[in-house]
Amino acid sequence: MDVTTESVVAAAADAVEAPLGAAALPGRGRTVLRRFLARRSALAGMVVVVLLFVLAFAGPFLTHWSYSDIDYTALRSAPSAEHWFGTNRIGQDVFAQTVRGLQKSLLIGLLVGLVATVLAAAVGAGAGYFGGWTDRSLMFLVDLLLVFPSFLIIAIVAPRLRATGWLAFVGLLTLFAWMITARVVRSMTLSLREREFVRAAQYMGVHPARIIVRHILPNIASFLIIDATIAVGGAVMSETALSYFGFGVQSPDVSLGTLIADNTGAAVTYPWMFFFAAGLLVVFVLAVNLIGDGLRDAFDPTARKARS
Repeated sequence: MDVTTESVVAAAADAVEAPLGAAALPGRGRTVLRRFLARRSALAGMVVVVLLFVLAFAGPFLTHWSYSDIDYTALRSAPSAEHWFGTNRIGQDVFAQTVRGLQKSLLIGLLVGLVATVLAAAVGAGAGYFGGWTDRSLMFLVDLLLVFPSFLIIAIVAPRLRATGWLAFVGLLTLFAWMITARVVRSMTLSLREREFVRAAQYMGVHPARIIVRHILPNIASFLIIDATIAVGGAVMSETALSYFGFGVQSPDVSLGTLIADNTGAAVTYPWMFFFAAGLLVVFVLAVNLIGDGLRDAFDPTARKARS
């Protein structure tokens, strides 16, 4: 390769890398932020999610009752100044239990959503970029995990990992939460690896890992951000469902799922024992969906027009 060719390749690489560099990303970020803030529903969803996180982590400091404390003088008492959300059948403070359950569910959802998205990005981008046996091996693993009945496997394995704590439960949820996203990332990578800026980086001898991190992943970042947002809501729903059937968070700890399961029978007679936890779950999932819609429209303004 002569000097002229080298300079052309270098210029092409610089030209492609420039839109993804430090000078351009903040400008695009401001544009995306402006579009996101213009969507009132998305902004409302963001405010609601922030308030729920504040409630989950600041709530325990607002009351002198712990989620495990028992008030033997107030069994199934209605909401009052002493017990803001009332008490359950054994005298535990429903507010303290609800914020503890919300905290646990949000932590599990956030960890599962983030780890699953990172894993999907790594596997999908690696399979799509390298191709060959790497692609075949990784996609075989993805197809294999997709065939497994995830709910049944988690239900069988989770009770045997109770001694290891709730982080093992997070690992189980993450294990079955990334495959679809990985397939989408692979398809996007197959297209991107043929683009001129990737070819230019390859000709310059840039390491494949650096190409994936600097060129491939930034070009699918919008999809990954939206997917991670929605994955958090999906993980909370999965945790709630598994905990409802007794396969998730275990007593004496609580989550929204365990609270809903324990108090379903009192939904009509003692509604405060059931509807606070159920209501917060519904509000959180709806807010996350609004944020996902807002992010999709912010990154791709043509998507909203297409749906209209």
